[in-house]
Amino acid sequence: MRLGVTMFATDLAMPIDELARAAEERGFDSLWLPEHTHIPVSRRTPPAAGQNELPEEYKRTLDPLVALSFAAAATRRLRVGTGILLAAQRDPIVTAKAIATLDHLSGGRVAVGVGFGWNVEEIENHGVPYARRREVARRNVLAMRALWRDEVASFDGFEPSWCWPKPISGPPVYVGGAAGPKLFAHVAEYADGWMPIGGAGIKAALPALREACEKAERPMAEVIPFGTRPTREKLDYFAGLGIHEAVATLPSGPADTLLPLLDDYAQLI
Repeated sequence: MRLGVTMFATDLAMPIDELARAAEERGFDSLWLPEHTHIPVSRRTPPAAGQNELPEEYKRTLDPLVALSFAAAATRRLRVGTGILLAAQRDPIVTAKAIATLDHLSGGRVAVGVGFGWNVEEIENHGVPYARRREVARRNVLAMRALWRDEVASFDGFEPSWCWPKPISGPPVYVGGAAGPKLFAHVAEYADGWMPIGGAGIKAALPALREACEKAERPMAEVIPFGTRPTREKLDYFAGLGIHEAVATLPSGPADTLLPLLDDYAQLI
């Protein structure tokens, strides 16, 4: 069982290069960072997790690709990933170049978790109607995968083009979100796996995910429980389901808060 960690990287939290080194030293496999480009102050959209007030770290989130470049430069083997990248809010050509560059410079250590977003006004500020966010995200991921894969790439929205460097790792793409036919259709079409939040309900969802993959005539997607609070029993349960990787959640905080938690989680590796 590979164990990674995720944290809201902010200007107030433990510096990301220091966190990356601490994670690698303790044997963790990966570090994942989320994305919010901005949080409109209107707060028309209530917090997705049901809080009365949106936590401060949502307003202060670092750009994940820039932050992960510091994490990769500070380490030698730690995989670095987005968890998750808001694909509908990004230009796919620019983002494909940034991810491929990070993968090239890190020696193939990049993974890309993508999602659709929950904050209506944040998404709309990027010129994307909320109801079309899944459609736009799909189009952007397919465009990025074409740019990563093809010597001469073309897709709806750009003419046949050269784009180097090509990534070393692929990179693997995982779709985050709650189980359901729409989500699993996205996973089966253009992703390598599914990143469910936490771990509840995974066993019950696996048959539907397997069916979606079989319908698409592709291998079963990888499943990576994301943002879980790991215990020995929970990791053994995941392993029994054929899951080989999980990502533990860390609070957005200073080193004296995070390092003891890393030490505790490291005992499970």
